[in-house]
Amino acid sequence: MRTLVKRTADLDPGHFGWPKDAPPRSARAAAVLILLGEDEQGPDVLLLRRADGLNSHPGQVAFPGGALDDVDRGPVDAALREAVEEVGVLPEGIRPVATLPELHVPHSGFRVTPVLAHWTEPSPVAPVDLGETAAVARVPISWLTDPENRVRVRLSSGMAGPAFLVPGMLVWGFTGGLLAGLLELGGWSRSWNRADVRELDEAWRAAEEADDIGFGRS
Repeated sequence: MRTLVKRTADLDPGHFGWPKDAPPRSARAAAVLILLGEDEQGPDVLLLRRADGLNSHPGQVAFPGGALDDVDRGPVDAALREAVEEVGVLPEGIRPVATLPELHVPHSGFRVTPVLAHWTEPSPVAPVDLGETAAVARVPISWLTDPENRVRVRLSSGMAGPAFLVPGMLVWGFTGGLLAGLLELGGWSRSWNRADVRELDEAWRAAEEADDIGFGRS
């Protein structure tokens, strides 16, 4: 964590593949929690899959997070509050260590501040409301860095972005780009086949097939 935090000091949005221009102030402020923990199997990161019935980003995999509310003192407060509401974490076991550059997500109208945190005392997690969160997983960093689990997904713009085949979860889009940048930042990323570009449906099928293998952690 020490190396990772040190490398966040001079970052700009370009590291994550985002334009370096500042998000418009008209975009609504939001925050996500990048929660890194560890157990006997090694370090991991907390991810959730949004419910299929949501109006915004249905079925997509994300970090816990959401828009800042009036009760929040800033992005850190918002990220922790949303994590409690979505997956039931105990905030006293979480130590925020850094905030990453604000990123603009034009199609949803948000400017998102990623909050990096260390899960010093992991607690059980599960969907709090199945109408909002379909699944929760602590995904090993070793799984994410395995070249067999990395592809690129063609986006609606025609461009291809980084994606990860997690059992029952396809990590792509905003979360995929943020996670790929984080792995690079931490020095964890391994060489992988960037020429493996798939359509979204094809990539989802591959992630569902990975569910039969699993990685032994929930």
